[in-house]
Amino acid sequence: MISKLRAGFGRLFRPVAQFLLDHGVSPDAVTIVGALGAVVAALWLYPTGHLVAAGIVIGILTLSDALDGTMARLANRVGPWGAFLDSTLDRVVDGAIFLGMTVWFVRHADASVAMWGIVAALACLAIGGVVPYARAKAESLGYDANVGIAERGERLVISLTTAGLVGLGLPQVVLVVVLYLLAAASAVTVVQRMAAVRRQTRAEASSGDVTEPTAPAEPDEGA
Repeated sequence: MISKLRAGFGRLFRPVAQFLLDHGVSPDAVTIVGALGAVVAALWLYPTGHLVAAGIVIGILTLSDALDGTMARLANRVGPWGAFLDSTLDRVVDGAIFLGMTVWFVRHADASVAMWGIVAALACLAIGGVVPYARAKAESLGYDANVGIAERGERLVISLTTAGLVGLGLPQVVLVVVLYLLAAASAVTVVQRMAAVRRQTRAEASSGDVTEPTAPAEPDEGA
């Protein structure tokens, strides 16, 4: 679903992408500015208690994924560097979001849910980082691990939206529960990707074929 929305935004942003290219703005610049903006928003707005503003600003800035990809295609500059930069900065943004939420739980949450929320946010931070790693490592070895119930887009939409609703008055415990569910879904996704690679290695061994490790063409991270 998120991939389809991103493709739709890519078409919508085509005039903007062309305008930026015509004025000398590179796709890499858009990627970096969008990521840095999201990091600043996450580490400033969440710790200061602005949950709604954080969700809106970060949501808008993460759309730069669609804009920079459209710019790269229009300029015929799609390649491994852009994919690597985008994927790496995605990890930085994800870390900033859940770190910002952790600080929010420390500074603003009710005492009854604060510790549970801190653990949940840190779990999302830790396990969420393993999800894309499992896929990238599998692809570097020549296997396909593009499976799982909790890809990055869904995790971000759910966490940002829930936090924003808490900022509008939803009970704080709802965010805690959702973060635990996201951490669990991320763990399931890692297991699914490990199982997918295990099946492929077994099939390979039974057929006598050996897959040579190859450098991964990092996907436009839906991981």
